Formats: sequence, C-alpha cells, structure tokens
Amino acid sequence: MARKTVSRKRKAGEPKEQQQVGWCQSPCKRARVSSSSSSSSSSCSWRWRRSLVCALRGREFRPQQQHEWRLQRSLRGFAAGRLPGILRERQYSLGRLNKVFASQWLNHRQVVCGTKCNTLFVVDVLTGQITRIPMLKDREAQAGGGGAGGGGGVLGNGPAGSLASVPGVGLGVGSGAGPGAGAGLDQQSCGIHAIELNPSGSLLATGGDNPNSLAVYRLPTLDPVCLGDDGHNDWIFSIAWISDTMAVSGSRDGSMGLWEVSEEVLNRTERRQDAEGVPSYSHISHRALKDIPKEYTNPYNCKVRALAFNDGHKELGAVSLDGYFHLWKAEHNLCKLLSTKLQHCKENVCLAYGREWSVYAVGSQAHVSFLDPRQPPHSIKSVSSRERGSGIRSVSFYEHMVTVGTGQGSLLFYDIRAQRFLEDPSSPTCTYRQRPGEGILKLTTGKGWLNHDETWRSYFSDISSFPNAVYTHCYDSSGTKLFVAGGPLCSGLHGNYAGLWS
Repeated sequence: MARKTVSRKRKAGEPKEQQQVGWCQSPCKRARVSSSSSSSSSSCSWRWRRSLVCALRGREFRPQQQHEWRLQRSLRGFAAGRLPGILRERQYSLGRLNKVFASQWLNHRQVVCGTKCNTLFVVDVLTGQITRIPMLKDREAQAGGGGAGGGGGVLGNGPAGSLASVPGVGLGVGSGAGPGAGAGLDQQSCGIHAIELNPSGSLLATGGDNPNSLAVYRLPTLDPVCLGDDGHNDWIFSIAWISDTMAVSGSRDGSMGLWEVSEEVLNRTERRQDAEGVPSYSHISHRALKDIPKEYTNPYNCKVRALAFNDGHKELGAVSLDGYFHLWKAEHNLCKLLSTKLQHCKENVCLAYGREWSVYAVGSQAHVSFLDPRQPPHSIKSVSSRERGSGIRSVSFYEHMVTVGTGQGSLLFYDIRAQRFLEDPSSPTCTYRQRPGEGILKLTTGKGWLNHDETWRSYFSDISSFPNAVYTHCYDSSGTKLFVAGGPLCSGLHGNYAGLWS
C-alpha cells in the first residue's frame, strides 16, 4: 500500500510535459499533432466565418446591385425608345467639303469626320468650329517632296473641347479653299470611308493621304503615330479594331489587312520630332493579308465593303459587294469560319454588330437583314426600309434600337425587341395603313449645301432640291446626341450635310 501511495505522489509531482508523454510516444510528435490540429480547426473556423460573411453580404448587397443594374438598363431602354420622337436638328456649315462618309465621337463635344474629298477634320458641336487634321503620306510621297512628317496633331492640351491649329497647317474649310488640294483625282473620287477608335480610346485609325493606306493617330492630341502603306492595292472601305493595338482594314481590292501598333512603334513616335518640334510618324507593314473567298462569286466584285467585330467571340464579320457575308476568327491572325450568301445581295455597303443581341445587321438596297452566325442561313430575318431604291447607307445599334440611315436622307428606328419600326407619335392612331411606310417615325435631314457646278447645271438644274444621304451617324456616350452627316446621293453632285440631333 505504501508503494502505491508513493507511486501516486511521484506521479502527482511529475511535470505536466512528462504526464502528457503517456498519451503520445514523444513530446515532439505530440506538439506537431497539437499544432496541426489547432491550425486545421482555426482554418476551418476562418473559412466558415468568411463564407458566412460572404453569404450575408451577398444576401444584403447582391439583390440591391442587381436591382440597380436592371433599373439602369430599363431606364436606358426606355430612353432609347422615347428619344427619337423628341430629337431636334441643328445643322453645321462645312464650307465646300464634299460628302461626309465617316464620323466618330472623340468626347462629349468633338466629332472627327472624313470626307469624299479626302479631308479629315474635327467639328465642335457646341461652337460649330471646324479644324482640319493633316493627312499622313506614303513613303514614296515623302521622298518625292510631298511633305516630311505629315504635320502634327491638331487638338491641344487645353480645356476640354479646345481646338488649336498647328503652325503651317491652314484650316481652309470655311474660307473656300479647296479641301484635299494635295490629293490626286483618283483619291478625290474615293476619300475617307472609315474612322474607328480602339477600345481604350487612345488610338484612332482612318485612311491616309493615299486612300489605300491605313493611318493611325494618338488620342486625345491627334498626333500622328504610324502609317501602313504596303498592304492594299485599292481604297480602304472599312476598319475594325480587334484589340487595343491591332486593327483590320477591308479594301476594295478584296483583301483584309491585319495591322499591329506595337509598343515599340508608340515609344519611337514619342521620341521623334522634326526641327520645329512637330511630331513625325513611323511606317509599318501589315502582319497578315487575307483575300476573301472568291470560289462561287464574281472575282471582280469581291470588294470588302464593311467590317464589324464581335469582341465576345473574337469574330470579325465582313460584307462584300457580291452579296456575301464572311465570318473570320480574329485574334492574332485571321482564320476564315464561314461564308453565307445574303438574300438581299444588292448594295451591301454597311454592317453593325449588336453585342446584346448577338446579331449582325446588314444594310442593302432596300432591306436590313439580321444575321446570327450560329443559326442556319434560312433563319435570316429581313425588314424593308420602306424606301426602295435609295439604299441603306448606315446602320447602328443602341440598346434595343437599330438606327437606319437611308439614301433619301431619312433616319428610321427599328425596335429589335418588338420587331417593328417606331411609330410617329404625331401621326393619327389607326390600325389600317394605306401605304406600308405610313405612320412610322422618320427624321429627315436638312438642306445642307450643294455646289451648283457644271454638272449640276447640265443635268440637275431643273430639280429644286436633293435629299442628303445619311452616309454616317453615331451616338455619343450618353446616347442622347446623334451626329448625322452625308451629302447628295448622286456621285456626280458635290455637296455636304452635317447635323446634331438632340
């Protein structure tokens, strides 16, 4: 009994560390097990607490964010459907420029435009001031004395919307000076058909002094960056950016050129200036040059007329004048996916992509066709423009509204959700229409300016007025201002139109 008592006392007097040895083979192993189990339990507890917090926050904020997003989208959609009925026109005087073919908003008050007479200019929609931008010349033109460097930027770094002309670059717009005086006759018959901004809004791509070349400017200063002058053998009709540094050009020669504005080119341009401090630009070569398919079409009519890029699937849609729609995979190269013959295949000159609806809108002589590449060709839906013969000259998406510009100077608004054109709120409400186009909302462009030259006196002097075709239109970032521009539809007539609908 005494031994038992002594044993109990000895065990009671032993340190705690030694008492724990009996439960584990070694103190170190016990320590590792204890620490790992505690860290595991704390990790599980932390994960549980984090997931619980996330769940509670999600229950609290996610429905509110979704509600706010749905409310904003509903308000934008409601405004897009109501706005066309209350738009009013303000015309701008463009001097003696000939037919505005392309336009893009630079900011809330400046729009850059390109004309048939190969003039690139910026219009201030608040003051109406017009400022011309120097054109970029090919290597051969520079070597022949056509002007080194091509001039500098036009927009200054002053207050938003301020315009500053570069020394030695005359405006020549309102004074009656012949625009595009440095361009040849062939160039004057083509001009600038495309102007596109890259996704970040830091670069602008358009045609050069030679309409076969691709010119790139830096924004917001519009300093020249580079010129791609070794790709196409004919005029550039359309441009689409597929990334922040890569653009695709579609040409009348039936080819599509892929161009890259690398960081090296951008950095080199920043360092290069002439003796007067005017920035110069680099010359770049195409990264790829692809011809559109010509197997089942007239090879002399395979002209790339319009491009539109689907950023979600990295697909590039192209329309050619032979009535085909082509789809290409466009990332670091161009790879053909499909070619589809369009039902309405005459005068396919404009194309737009609706991201929210995953469809391409193709304008033709009298119809707008909505094409989903994932669907079979027979499922293509087309709607008549109600103005046969004048042609669809421009088309764009904004929310659920498709804005259509016609050769007769009309702006039509098609509701893609309701699948009908907007009705004119001032027309009498009746269910029966005597004519197909009666009762729909139609905005008509103003008179513009028409040159009464020898062609007009010989062939058109007995006609009192000519409608101005809507060759281009674009919404500002708010969707409340619509810039519209164009000119007479007849190729032999010289004139222009530009207006802001707000």
